[in-house]
Amino acid sequence: MNLCIDVGNSQMHGAVYDGDRFVIQFRKESTRASRDEIGLFLVSVLKEHGVDPHAIERIGISCVVPDEMHSLRNACRIYFNLEPLFLEAGVKTKLKIKTRNPLEVGADRIANAIAVTELFPGKDSVVVDFGTAITLDAVTANREYLGGAICAGLGLAMNALGSKTAKLPFVEITKAKSALGRSTTEAIQGGLYFGYLGMIKELIARIRQEAFSDRQCQIIATGGFSRLFSETGIFDVMVPDLVLRGVNAVLDLNPVKEPAEAAEV
Repeated sequence: MNLCIDVGNSQMHGAVYDGDRFVIQFRKESTRASRDEIGLFLVSVLKEHGVDPHAIERIGISCVVPDEMHSLRNACRIYFNLEPLFLEAGVKTKLKIKTRNPLEVGADRIANAIAVTELFPGKDSVVVDFGTAITLDAVTANREYLGGAICAGLGLAMNALGSKTAKLPFVEITKAKSALGRSTTEAIQGGLYFGYLGMIKELIARIRQEAFSDRQCQIIATGGFSRLFSETGIFDVMVPDLVLRGVNAVLDLNPVKEPAEAAEV
């Protein structure tokens, strides 16, 4: 079985796959943690879900927080006796990265692109990932990653309003019923929901025109807040674990490394 981990700026999202079959998933707040804190958490969460940690044969990681990589690597070495595969430069992906500087593209965006080409082969796609930052990426039917757009996520926008203004409160991010709020809380919720809905629609339209000359392409949503927009009709399919599926696919494309004999302290 493969343990796949996506470490973002806000949370760690993980899953276990048996081949392509999804087994379990878990989430935790993403904070600076030692190798032992990470290792003990991973072992305990697997056991809680009925998965024997000794049954894990490969570990793949997508990480956009460089300071976490050292602890993650050593946690895998100490607690699983496995060398993790990080999605980074030099890893086989079967993608053609068409950006000006391929090395600066985030691991999560590459993982999404890989997953799309594996799950929906032969189709042009736009991927919208609702994470701490919202990313929109264009991937061609020929496995070409063309680039995309990045903007602040809903959580960042809400926190900015709550912390950078004197009288506006922090609010729950939810699907608003109307843009015309009857209270300050409703006004913020409506502004966030319908404002981001309009922004996403515009970015999808522009990326589709610029990348695919308006020809038919599929629009795929993933990420924590994607569920808020599930009934808007702007997405063809929603895949909550898209990054993790991409990491799992990368493990199949890259050979197994020998277990580390000793971990770095």
